[in-house]
Amino acid sequence: MRVLVTGASSLIGIGVVGRLVGRGDRVVALQRRHVSGLPDAVEQHLGDIADADVVTAAARGCDGVVHLAAKVGVVGDRSDYVATNVDGTRHVLEAARLHRIERVVHVSSPSVAHDGQPIVGGGADPAITEHGAAWYPETKAIAERMALAANGTDVAVTVIRPHLVWGPGDTQLVGRIVERAAAGRLALVGGGAALVDTTYIDNATAALVAALDAVRPGARCAGRAYVVANGEPRPIRELVEGICAAAGVRFEPRDVPLATARRLGSAIDHLWPRLGRQDEPPLTRFLADQLGTAHWFDPRPTREDLGWTPHVSIDEGLRELAAWFDRTSRSGNAPR
Repeated sequence: MRVLVTGASSLIGIGVVGRLVGRGDRVVALQRRHVSGLPDAVEQHLGDIADADVVTAAARGCDGVVHLAAKVGVVGDRSDYVATNVDGTRHVLEAARLHRIERVVHVSSPSVAHDGQPIVGGGADPAITEHGAAWYPETKAIAERMALAANGTDVAVTVIRPHLVWGPGDTQLVGRIVERAAAGRLALVGGGAALVDTTYIDNATAALVAALDAVRPGARCAGRAYVVANGEPRPIRELVEGICAAAGVRFEPRDVPLATARRLGSAIDHLWPRLGRQDEPPLTRFLADQLGTAHWFDPRPTREDLGWTPHVSIDEGLRELAAWFDRTSRSGNAPR
């Protein structure tokens, strides 16, 4: 296939592109900046997903789309999140219809359906648009609804929600944990007792390629959403401790009760914009709920409908992470 991958500069995007090229697909990568780590055979289109003309041009001649581009994080104006996550998704879907692209994989997030209550063996519940000022899950929920509504007889759309992706090179989950642990500022909501499933990076990229292969008009996965995870729920404390051990930093977290974290997060939500801060706050109400409540999912739908199962366990992933930190440490580039 000739496949358009949006947001190809991300950790997941680079992995998806590598898998597609490695099996012989032709890849068009759409992102804002040139990525030197992509294979030479990749055709890179530079531009903003919020620009409909850019997306239309990049999608020309493609047979499938993996739509990863998104504005993530917990700070910023709502308009910026809408432009990338909502308008960008609309442009991808319009380009797919225009160019008669049958296969579209829209990458979403489990946070679109998380209302702050524990999720225990759950499925991909419908996205909700009641996330307050948490603009990321709010706009991703709107985008996911739009993507599923676009599924039809000419363009098949499936939605994949990778859950807490981590691995070598991750600057989000792994990078922040290591940075805060090294600075003595690591805190665990509720002592890190919440049982949470996560996704090792190689499993996440394999799942997206499996979804691309499975989705087509009339397929069982068309018009449906799936949560992708390792299927190994563990207490957050255990995973964070493993990441710190892999990075070689001390694991000495402070315990913040969930009720306290929620109050602090709500206060920071109101205070941070008034201070004009653009950096990531130490906590928000959304993050408190994410870190302090259980959320793990039923793995059967991805196995039955996508033919995908995770192939790298959490313990294997932690060993890979430790090896990566060791290599980067010897090269002088370790983010410790």
